[in-house]
Amino acid sequence: MSGARLLVVTAVAAERQAVERGLPSSHSVTVIDGGVGMASAAAATAAALCGEDRYTAVICAGIGGGFAVAVGGLALATASVAADLGTESPEGFLGLEELGLGRSTVECDADLVSSLAAQLPEAVRGAVLTVATVTGTREREQILRERHPDAVAEAMEGFGVATAVTRAGLPFAELRAVSNLVGPRNRPAWRIVDALVALERAGAALATLVP
Repeated sequence: MSGARLLVVTAVAAERQAVERGLPSSHSVTVIDGGVGMASAAAATAAALCGEDRYTAVICAGIGGGFAVAVGGLALATASVAADLGTESPEGFLGLEELGLGRSTVECDADLVSSLAAQLPEAVRGAVLTVATVTGTREREQILRERHPDAVAEAMEGFGVATAVTRAGLPFAELRAVSNLVGPRNRPAWRIVDALVALERAGAALATLVP
């Protein structure tokens, strides 16, 4: 079994490669691209945690949409929230808590968040929403803002990674680089390259979390 390591879970290869470019030459970080969405991310994380490497913490990292973060900026989650896991009703959306079926929020490890915030002081802290369908209308944006006033970003994998990590009893955090603002879909305006550069910049900070 190898020494203690940090596991970083991204969705796609471009995100993984950006994080890897930012890592120092000597580091104890494993970065995987686990696929898009909660299910793929949870399955990939669980599989990695069952392998031979011994991990001391897990970070979900990648690009996402920003509520309170400028394009090209970083969002540091205080919690990962499954924003559309529940049911619609005549009275509005009901989450798992209201349905008595569990929890739709995983709090991020306070020590991990503090350590990352010290390395990345520009990162905006708040809830990062995990959604199955990326927001593409002003109406949906407003619904999410009203339901989650502390949200700083949205993405598609965080809650899935968090669920697997929590079951393994390890500390978890989520970090997002913003490629676009949450709201009406305007794909030509997305600045993915800028977000990947920000993610690369965050790689060095991630490496400081383990010896």
